[in-house]
Amino acid sequence: MASILLHCCCAPCATYTIKSLREQDFEVTALWYNPNIHPYMEHQKRLESMQALAEQMEFPMIVSEGYEMPDYFRSVVGHEGKRCTDCYNMRLNKTAQIANDNGFDAFCTTLLISPYQNQSMLKEVGDKTAERNNTAFYFKDFREGFRESQQMTKEFDLYRQKYCGCIYSEWERFAKVKIS
Repeated sequence: MASILLHCCCAPCATYTIKSLREQDFEVTALWYNPNIHPYMEHQKRLESMQALAEQMEFPMIVSEGYEMPDYFRSVVGHEGKRCTDCYNMRLNKTAQIANDNGFDAFCTTLLISPYQNQSMLKEVGDKTAERNNTAFYFKDFREGFRESQQMTKEFDLYRQKYCGCIYSEWERFAKVKIS
């Protein structure tokens, strides 16, 4: 059985993704590293939901200590229109480093289940990050399980957020604007 480190953006996206990876015979360990999530209390609410899911689905979870929100803002300010690529780079690089340092066979991300995320950009960033960190990126389009993940979220009684996580996506969602 191959081991995989799964970067988890939130518990709802992790539900189906973990189920699917297990069905593919992966031994899954989750990683919580999301310096993009704002405000801090939203970050903590999502972390608590992820910890509840880890307990219910019985998988190990690594929590990256600290809240590196200033690093996220340094990475995206001034070019908010490409913030998602910068965010993918930041989170997948940390995941790849931890995967390599801890002997995982591969790494992956729950971002691949979201119909709102750029799949081709995630693949490109994942592949480049894997090469830089001497590890393997497992790419799979998990979007076919998006509706099932919503149902699983209800069954597990998990917190479900209303925006991607960054302050820009919150603003776009509620103010009905698009940052370019």
